[in-house]
Amino acid sequence: MDLKTNSHSPVAHPLKKHLLRSLFLLGTCLTVVLFFTACSKQESTITLRGASQFDEHHAYSRTLVKFMALVREYYGKPIEFEIYMNSELGLEKDYFAYMSQGLSVDFALVSPSHMSTFSRAAPVMDMPFLFRDLDHWNRVLDSDALAPIAEQIAASADVQLIGFAGGGIRNLIVNKPVTTMAELKGLNIRVMGAPIQTRIFQAITTSPTVIAYNEIYNAIQTGVIDAAENEAAGIQQMKFYEVGPEISLTQHAITVRPVCFSGKTFRRLPEDLQAAIIKAGKEAGAYGRHIESTEDAVKLAQMESEGKLRTHVFAQRNTLQQLAAPVKIAYASEIGAEQVLKRIEAIR
Repeated sequence: MDLKTNSHSPVAHPLKKHLLRSLFLLGTCLTVVLFFTACSKQESTITLRGASQFDEHHAYSRTLVKFMALVREYYGKPIEFEIYMNSELGLEKDYFAYMSQGLSVDFALVSPSHMSTFSRAAPVMDMPFLFRDLDHWNRVLDSDALAPIAEQIAASADVQLIGFAGGGIRNLIVNKPVTTMAELKGLNIRVMGAPIQTRIFQAITTSPTVIAYNEIYNAIQTGVIDAAENEAAGIQQMKFYEVGPEISLTQHAITVRPVCFSGKTFRRLPEDLQAAIIKAGKEAGAYGRHIESTEDAVKLAQMESEGKLRTHVFAQRNTLQQLAAPVKIAYASEIGAEQVLKRIEAIR
């Protein structure tokens, strides 16, 4: 009798089992390699987080987006960014506290007034009547006049000022026309929390009140205050014109908004990324100054043409400057910023 073999023969089973086992082991190895490669890539990609009180159209948010693009360009390696807008992570004072602690926020634009807890000299940057005009403001921010303040903030708050944005011209937002010193006297106005803000607005005969930024609208609407002060972008973003449609053109300040970066985060980064951040911060600040200073007047005119607000020339602006001058000098002396003030005023 002839013997026949087929696919189910015992001779074929060991070879098939060996092949299947080899394929299984190869597949397992490939899976493990791919898994660890993905994990390694994920772990090696740095993620930096930014925050803004405003939406994507606001100059401050656009400045942060520009900063991220420049960092990517100058770093030239994989890096991820997360940006939280519309006050999702709180307000500027919260961002600064987070950066100081090295938590939640790595970079943001912050008003100098919110740095006063860490630097007595910081509010000088936000001092009303500090700059003569936009040209003077730009020259100051391109110089090293503010370097002593930046060094103080880095030492005490562990937050680096890597650039200077801003450029909005601040005016009064009022629920009635104010064009003279007589109409200004006793006006109950919201100011930022730094002492210099209160002192200067007292000096120009108003009655200043410190109120949180996100409470301004309701405070004017309910009569808690009669006025606030802000630049065009803030008026537009927060719709302050709905409760304060009379804009008094006091032009009492040009905003300075430092581009801030957490010192604790910065020290954890590789040197080439640190260099990219420093370079990008300076350039993003200049970009932010350009877009806000050029758009400020346009935004104000646009809102007026749409019937949302009315602007009023303040007839006695020189008087405001004269009243503010001795307060600026006294305050700078009190906080040890006399030399900073002199450096700013000496720039022509």
